[in-house]
Amino acid sequence: MISYKKLWKLLIDKDMKKQDLMAATGISTTTMTKLNKGRNVNTDILVRICNALRCDVSDIMEIIPEGGKDE
Repeated sequence: MISYKKLWKLLIDKDMKKQDLMAATGISTTTMTKLNKGRNVNTDILVRICNALRCDVSDIMEIIPEGGKDE
């Protein structure tokens, strides 16, 4: 499972709203919905977000093992 909680925390730290992120990256409301629901998005989208926020992909998402088991 993918979690984008790090992205939402980063937006708060940068005093940005989701609308600001959409404007900075050109991502659609459909893609934003996918991010909100922790669904898969295209790698290109993740790169655009990282470029806009000047961060690494590990700063905006993490992979959580299925079943919540720690590895």
